[in-house]
Amino acid sequence: MYVVAITGGIGSGKTTVANQFAELGIEVVDADVIAREVVEPGTPALATIAAHFGSDVITPAGQLNRRRLRERVFTDPQAKGWLNALLHPLIRTEMQRQCAAARSPYCLLVVPLLVENRLTALANRVLVIDVDEATQIERTCRRDGVSREQAQAILTAQASRAERLAAADDVLDNQNGTPEAIKSRILALHETYLAFASQQARQL
Repeated sequence: MYVVAITGGIGSGKTTVANQFAELGIEVVDADVIAREVVEPGTPALATIAAHFGSDVITPAGQLNRRRLRERVFTDPQAKGWLNALLHPLIRTEMQRQCAAARSPYCLLVVPLLVENRLTALANRVLVIDVDEATQIERTCRRDGVSREQAQAILTAQASRAERLAAADDVLDNQNGTPEAIKSRILALHETYLAFASQQARQL
């Protein structure tokens, strides 16, 4: 399966762009969705997290209390490292499984932390959705109802804009273009990826 990874900082519009590829018939594998699935009630990972951090990170309904867990690991690098060591292999394995099972000509792998977690090797090509940091902060505050300080802290914890662009094979400017121009760019990228996928299939 030819895999195109899509990434970008918070507020860049990754989901909106991925949805437009989905409308073109391309299967989308979303790391954030998988990250929620691997800790659903009844999963071994959730039981391991509860045993490690205590029952206060589990809601009365038996689900993971994400806000409480974030509070526990945000200022504790050791706890964050333990959690990442548990979840990242599970998420990576499921991403690879879903990509291999996709039936569209190529699949789109949406990974917000692709660069930070050094996952570019999972994809044949990397598409970065690019906006400047001021736009990211504005969109994040409006969408999530957080303060500018909180939004800035999230940005600081992510890879820099320059680091993402350095990993890109393709870049989609999602800041200055009109919706029509962005859609036209997505269509052009779609045709390019179809050609690459077809070329790879002939070589196999």
